[in-house]
Amino acid sequence: MFRSARRHRRFALIAQLVAVGLAVGAAVTVIAEGKGEPPGRLAAEETGPPPLLAGLPPSAAASPSATVAASPSPSPVLRMPGPVPSAGTGRFSHDDRSGPVLGRAGELRRYRVAVESGSNEDAAAFAQFVQVALTGPGSWIDSGRLRLQQVPGDAPRDFTVYLATARTAGRMCAEGGVDIRVDGRPYTSCRAPGQVIINLDRWRLSVPHYVSARVPLSVYRTYVVNHEVGHQLGHHHERCPGAGRPAPVMMQQTLFLNGCRVNPWPYVDGRRYAGPAL
Repeated sequence: MFRSARRHRRFALIAQLVAVGLAVGAAVTVIAEGKGEPPGRLAAEETGPPPLLAGLPPSAAASPSATVAASPSPSPVLRMPGPVPSAGTGRFSHDDRSGPVLGRAGELRRYRVAVESGSNEDAAAFAQFVQVALTGPGSWIDSGRLRLQQVPGDAPRDFTVYLATARTAGRMCAEGGVDIRVDGRPYTSCRAPGQVIINLDRWRLSVPHYVSARVPLSVYRTYVVNHEVGHQLGHHHERCPGAGRPAPVMMQQTLFLNGCRVNPWPYVDGRRYAGPAL
């Protein structure tokens, strides 16, 4: 039964990885209504029109013949169904595989991947999605000056990517000097020294303004991995560079978009994409 559940989760992961390639590669056009809510407060009104997702180009989509020939595309997964554990054991299991070296040149930084026991998540499946997010195209390795590699749990590493329940994430982030609470509850993810901590609530549920705009969960997951790893690499928060423009990956997209469009990548069209410092 356990093996069957794990196989089911891995099949679900494969479907989500396909969604990354489809949704991220398309013109995502979410325009938010937020007006710069301060960190720590969720701008619940930040919603916009549904994004244009991958598929036929607009001209083909408008063609009657193309419409008849095209098979219905499945609805994107916006959030995972079912309850999300709010607390786990506080202990972590690691994915003990070694991954390929990501990137063609530059400093090699090694990372390991860990999932909290009691989160009902599979460490290998989480590690695979982290690897996809860090592979790109569009990830941090596109600088040509950085390489990344997953290593087993007991190997020397530069940082660890954790998937933790909200309560554990809140404690770990607080110990690292970061308050992730919104309205008194652990809400966002964070980076503490040597630790990239992904909040299970966000991993499974995304955020309201992404869900309302029908942005796939796989896009949010790609964003949150690249955002928090970006902090580990020394990058700080940035602001929206202008209404209608892509949001920098170091913008706090979990909290607001401020008129920018959803963007999960630090590199756009092969160039580092950034906004004004926050």
